[in-house]
Amino acid sequence: MKFPGGGMNKMMKQAKQMQEKIAQLQQELEERVVEASAGGGVIEVKVNGKQQLLEIKIQPEVVDPEDIEMLEDLVVAVVNEGIKKSQEMVSSEMAKITGGLNIPGL
Repeated sequence: MKFPGGGMNKMMKQAKQMQEKIAQLQQELEERVVEASAGGGVIEVKVNGKQQLLEIKIQPEVVDPEDIEMLEDLVVAVVNEGIKKSQEMVSSEMAKITGGLNIPGL
């Protein structure tokens, strides 16, 4: 199959450039951090662009030995929110490069 005007070579070059930009962005996203909080800010987390939990801060007033379940629920909620924000950040940044194409594995 022939492509007019060297279209196949041009397409391959563009794909390679996109791949390089994606690799660079993935490295940059590892260093980007999003924050989330729960319970009115009594628990805060920081998550990077690889969806890794980097930090969690718990205010002393939320630690109630009589109600550990509430603390556990807040921790789960805030970690999930942090991961969600991280995923949204990554998706948004990838869309800038891929033009919204859904590329498997990214």
